[in-house]
Amino acid sequence: MNENPRLVQPDADADPDAVTAVDTSAEEQESWGDFAKFVLKLVLVVVIFRSFIFSPFTIPSESMLPGLRNGDYLVAAKWPYGYSRLSLPFEAPLIPGRIFADMPERGDVVIFKHPVDGTDYVKRAIGLPGDTVTLRGGTIFLNGEPLKQRRGEYVDIPMSVNTGCRADGGIVVGESTCRYRQITETMPSGKSYATIDFGPRPKDDFGPIVVPQGKIFVMGDNRDNSLDSRFPPVAGGGVGLVDTDFLVARASMVLWSTDGSAEWLLPWTWFTAARWDRIGSDI
Repeated sequence: MNENPRLVQPDADADPDAVTAVDTSAEEQESWGDFAKFVLKLVLVVVIFRSFIFSPFTIPSESMLPGLRNGDYLVAAKWPYGYSRLSLPFEAPLIPGRIFADMPERGDVVIFKHPVDGTDYVKRAIGLPGDTVTLRGGTIFLNGEPLKQRRGEYVDIPMSVNTGCRADGGIVVGESTCRYRQITETMPSGKSYATIDFGPRPKDDFGPIVVPQGKIFVMGDNRDNSLDSRFPPVAGGGVGLVDTDFLVARASMVLWSTDGSAEWLLPWTWFTAARWDRIGSDI
């Protein structure tokens, strides 16, 4: 019995070009398949990174002046306060409740969902559960003790397309600078940050209010131009006491900043509009 493998002779009449065409088609299909796998892996990495590590956010208003300005693009840490469906793209209901939940520290700049309309808001955490928050003459009293303040300072903010000058609180200096009164505030932990004061306003006096469990009291650094926990929750307006389940991230750094003068069809304006001195600033 002959156990040698049978040798198959090539067909003399076979078209070599047809064989080449088949091979080329198979290579193209394999190439497209590899590309599709690469794209899917890339998308998966991006989704994981944005959902659980860092994600970009924008500042659309002047409520956090002078530290954050309209036109700032932030990178925010997603892990400090835990994860929920709000951490995922399109708020996909894949995470039950809130996992690895943790509270902000007083003075953190927190990003959260508005309790009524669900838009992203950025404010500073002032009071935590159990804290008693009171305002008298613009000074915050936390659990009966006034926060340390340094007064008598001013801050000059360049005016631009997206940053004006409030006539009821600022003074135009030169041709394109707005000067505001600045108060540096210090938390009991020692964390300090700058705020803006327009002068006496009705909401300079508020409370006392005890922050209930599962809530935080937030305020904008631009104290007289911020709809925050001093105002009842209304779509597009105040937020009231913010439920910790609405926390999304902690603002970490200014990734990019623009003065609003850029035009999409004029690429060079993307660079001339950049506020280069703000890029990479810590929060």
